[in-house]
Formats: sequence, structure tokens, C-alpha cells
Amino acid sequence: MEKKLYVGNISFKATEEDIREIFSKTGEVESVKIIKDIYTGNPKGFGFVEMATAEDAHKAVEALNGTMFMERILSVDEARPQKARQKRNSKSGFEKGRSNFGKNRGTGRGWR
Repeated sequence: MEKKLYVGNISFKATEEDIREIFSKTGEVESVKIIKDIYTGNPKGFGFVEMATAEDAHKAVEALNGTMFMERILSVDEARPQKARQKRNSKSGFEKGRSNFGKNRGTGRGWR
């Protein structure tokens, strides 16, 4: 078992310290990360906890999966590996279209 755990259905009121506190009862916690919306900064209701050992991670899954925390039932499981994402172009759709403005003039394609 990996040491990184996915924690779902986290209360929007919970802090990373709250999560660290409940997971530390099952073993040594290395890190806690609650995922937040990049635009609003509001929590999305899930996060990740990294335990010191695979044994501590297993104990945390057994002890905390399906338990009530801040009026929500937690979902705790081994985290899946993160998928590689494609790099996004920083130009907006309008800028992309304007960057080719006039390039096809006089070639028999596009503008006439």
C-alpha cells in the first residue's frame, strides 16, 4: 500500500489542521493538502494525506473510512497516481484567432 491517501467528502469547514489531528490518531502524518478551487479559493471537499509509513496508511484507511467527521461521512482510500496533464496554451481563443490575422492574404486562401 502507498503512503498517500485520498480523503473525500471533507466538510467545507474543515482545515488542514483538523484533518491532521484525526489522522494523527492512527499514525504519523507527513503532510495534509485540502484541494481548493483556483478561482475562489474555496475547498472542493476532498484532499490528500501522506502518512509516514504504509502501515500507518493502512491503519488510517481501516479506522477512518466511513466515519463521521464534522457532520460528513469520510471516504478514505489509497490515492491513485496523478495523471500527466497536457500543457495548456496561455492564449485565449480570441488571441489565437487574431495571431494569424492577415497571414493568408494574397495566397489564394482565406482572405480576398
